[in-house]
Amino acid sequence: MADILATIPLSAIRVFEAAARLKSFTRAAAELGITQAAVSWQVKALEKRLDQALFQRLPREVVLTASGERLARASGEAVNLLRAALEDLTETGEGVLSVTTMQTLASQWLAPRIGAFQIAHPKLAVRLESSTRLVDLIHENFDVAVRAGRGDWPGLEAHYLFPADQTPLCTPQMRDQLGGLAHPENLLDAPRIGSDEEWAVWFEIAGVAPPLGEPARLRLMADSQTLEVASALAGQGVALGSPILFQPEIAAGRLVRPFAPTMVMGGGYWLVYPKDRRRSPKIAAFRDWLLACVADLPE
Repeated sequence: MADILATIPLSAIRVFEAAARLKSFTRAAAELGITQAAVSWQVKALEKRLDQALFQRLPREVVLTASGERLARASGEAVNLLRAALEDLTETGEGVLSVTTMQTLASQWLAPRIGAFQIAHPKLAVRLESSTRLVDLIHENFDVAVRAGRGDWPGLEAHYLFPADQTPLCTPQMRDQLGGLAHPENLLDAPRIGSDEEWAVWFEIAGVAPPLGEPARLRLMADSQTLEVASALAGQGVALGSPILFQPEIAAGRLVRPFAPTMVMGGGYWLVYPKDRRRSPKIAAFRDWLLACVADLPE
């Protein structure tokens, strides 16, 4: 095996890894900055050296063979380990910390606090991106993510931050307009903001059974808590939102939380990053800072 490795250039493994991951010679060429013909030549040379096919060439795509699948798993892990080691040794990219998270958590909780992190680490800039998709931290250009779930993502180190719960929120004026909202069942006749499914879960937790055939009372359903709670802040109805993420608005009296029951959504919020990058100085600095922020949250 040592002789085989000695005769296979690292560039061929890198080209194969990109083609296997992207499932396209054309996309691999664009990522690597070479021609599609060069990718095809490197792959053919590798297949010739191994004396077996790694891809099936179909009219409009390439598909890994069983041998290709085995090599793709190993080469992907090897390239990621090598990349992480080189970054840690050379400090490439150490001046920028790339963070991906959800829109509501970014705008309501992380962005207002990130200035304190930058003051503590003046040589480290932060690039914060919000996204509704689950970013692949192993292959995409992000250092860490803060996401909702149960902390069981393969290949990722996960640190629990706080519960991903939701509870009804509205303005004091809306509460009074709805007769004070003395009991959870009062919300059956209230203008509600959010999805029917989430409200049904909350009503069940609160011990309220909606009457059969009740017409929908929804005013708005958006793809983030930020937009739905913004509608509640504008006096449009009652929204389901996190009492932690919207704590400043609650403390200021702009929002009220009429009822105690909360609906836990997906377990909690977690800080995650690739396990092989746990020793990266910038990731370690952000992890320690974020966990200290969470420790200071009110019970």
